[in-house]
Amino acid sequence: MTVGSVIVRHLGCAGYEPTLAAMKAFTDARTPSTPDELWVVEHDPVFTLGLAADRSHVLDAHGLPVIQTDRGGEVTYHAPGQVVVYLLMDLRRRQEQNRLFVREFVHGIEQAVIDALTMHGLATERKHGAPGIYMSQQDVYGAFQGAKIAALGLKVRSNGCTYHGLALNVDMDLEPFTWINPCGYPGLKTVDMKSMGVSVALPEAQSALVRSLLTQLNIGNPDPV
Repeated sequence: MTVGSVIVRHLGCAGYEPTLAAMKAFTDARTPSTPDELWVVEHDPVFTLGLAADRSHVLDAHGLPVIQTDRGGEVTYHAPGQVVVYLLMDLRRRQEQNRLFVREFVHGIEQAVIDALTMHGLATERKHGAPGIYMSQQDVYGAFQGAKIAALGLKVRSNGCTYHGLALNVDMDLEPFTWINPCGYPGLKTVDMKSMGVSVALPEAQSALVRSLLTQLNIGNPDPV
């Protein structure tokens, strides 16, 4: 195995809780020689809470599961039609090769989403102090200016190993986002690619985002599983 290698696992549509348990188990068991992995998945409808999230930001769960997690960030929503990529990586090992520290790691993830959306003609941006990716403030986006299109939440252990990751809204039912204060921001608009006029099959969106992540994080060619 080389430090630059990464395994990409496509998990299909999977329950959130079993996937979270698997991420923790993988991270518990990994050694300094364990290859890094990207897990690409869809989830059944579920709300998830970050480690320090305020549960009052779940306004009405409408009977959907609300799961406490150990990632950063506030409350968000996962459902089919969303590209979720979990990054199970050893940042300390990556630092030895390409100085991939936490700040650079987060910046690279965000840039990967921005680049993937740029390929579809969508202009997006970061917001200081609010992790994730948002539609640009260009007039052409009208009511969707500043709407959130991708969420980011990570867990970085003291040994530099990471899990959790990002979620990009592609073509999904957005109504449940109105049942929460997304990422803890009352009234924050949430959007998907389909609502912005981009129709793309989910597997295509998954592949494009993975390629962009590999490029931005400089982690080499994937070994697909």
